Amino acid sequence: MGITVNIYYSGENGNARKFAEEMESSKTAELIRSEEGNLRYEYFLPLNDSETVLLIDSWRSQSAIDAHHASEMMKTVARLRDKYDLHMRVERFVSDESGFGENDKKYIRE
Repeated sequence: MGITVNIYYSGENGNARKFAEEMESSKTAELIRSEEGNLRYEYFLPLNDSETVLLIDSWRSQSAIDAHHASEMMKTVARLRDKYDLHMRVERFVSDESGFGENDKKYIRE
């Protein structure tokens, strides 16, 4: 079972993008990617909203997320969120281990 959390960071005057850029340039994102149980940690820019950045954050288990939330890196993330005055909207998904059905596969081009 994997858990994916989509976090939409929103701000003003390009602050969400500045936040993501600082997460990358400070190597904080890289450190999070190297944490035990992290499967994915990537930022994306929605084409229809220049003041929002999407983080796709996936973990092997809830215990891996809990360890991440207790880490020093979360203090850095919280400090940067405050620095850029960001607000968040969060979606959480649990992986379906059964995979894609036959009807789904016909829509996937590999």
